[in-house]
Amino acid sequence: MPKNQEPVYYGDYLKLDRLLDAQHPHSPKYGDEAHEEMLFIIVHQVYELWFKQVLHELRSIYRLFQQPSLGDSDLYTVSHRLRRVLTIQDLMNDQVAVLETMTPQEFLAFRDYLVPASGFQSIQFKELEIMLGLTRARRIAFDQQSFYNRLHDDDRNYLEQLEQQPSLFDCVDAWLARMPFLEFGEFKFWQHYQAAVNAALDRDEQIIRDNSVDAEQLAQELQGLQANRDNFSAIFDAERYAELQQQGAVRLSQRAMLSALFITQYREEPVFQLAFQTITALAEMDEKLTIWRYKHAMMVQRMLGTKIGTGGSSGHDYLRRTTEQNRVFKDFFAMATYLLPKAALPQLPDSVKRALGFQRD
Repeated sequence: MPKNQEPVYYGDYLKLDRLLDAQHPHSPKYGDEAHEEMLFIIVHQVYELWFKQVLHELRSIYRLFQQPSLGDSDLYTVSHRLRRVLTIQDLMNDQVAVLETMTPQEFLAFRDYLVPASGFQSIQFKELEIMLGLTRARRIAFDQQSFYNRLHDDDRNYLEQLEQQPSLFDCVDAWLARMPFLEFGEFKFWQHYQAAVNAALDRDEQIIRDNSVDAEQLAQELQGLQANRDNFSAIFDAERYAELQQQGAVRLSQRAMLSALFITQYREEPVFQLAFQTITALAEMDEKLTIWRYKHAMMVQRMLGTKIGTGGSSGHDYLRRTTEQNRVFKDFFAMATYLLPKAALPQLPDSVKRALGFQRD
């Protein structure tokens, strides 16, 4: 027996009458309809539908991260839903190719009728960026003010209110920072790890000295090794790490960075497996968003060359700069700077090993 009280009709359930009547090309107002404008509208409407689903997933993830603690079942849900977001991102990235079946001249047939409408005005996409942690202060100059001036008052106020709330990045940072195994009894991860780092770098120095051909080569290689020492030492020194944060070189808090390192280096430990999947998924989400920006930038260059965008930006040049700058979780990529090969990792104390393996004395 069906659980519903009334029969459901496919078209009614999906509101297809409204959905399929939402494509109204603008070009017929000025003459013949531009054939490709329908494609342009549908592709962007599909993007907005996927943005809606991604926001639906991220809001649920955000609520879970806002809890005082995140249990394994909740962390599994976070990881599972992030994987769904990644799959949707693959679709959005592939969708650029559909739009690229339109030639530049076909686009120009209706492009000027759209001024000043622009993808800048996608409130859902801006909400997605803000929720992740890309606030106005972290955007390039055009985005910091000109973008907001092009919005209706209600939309601008909505986004500005969102910026006053903690972001998903903030919640992830807090979650990592309270990871209990950084200090476990007499064990302190950073002391444990720093000793291993110093031992590995000392071995590298000895190899360099034993195999140098001449004084100039030795000096160059030792200079490079010292740069590695400096990079590593910064994550163990609170004052130096704070300087890196002020310079914008890192964004994660020091404790969160150390926790992410611990989880990543010892990801095979049962307690860390879901946490590692979550960190990896957040990094992949940032990567796929960067790929989407890049593909969009290349498409715009192909369609418009150096023309300005309909929203008043510098077009391709603006999009190219956002590709690298508008990233949120790039600390998870930069973390590779501080990783050691498995062979150089020290053994964890038995008490810590048992706790990470769900074992009890």
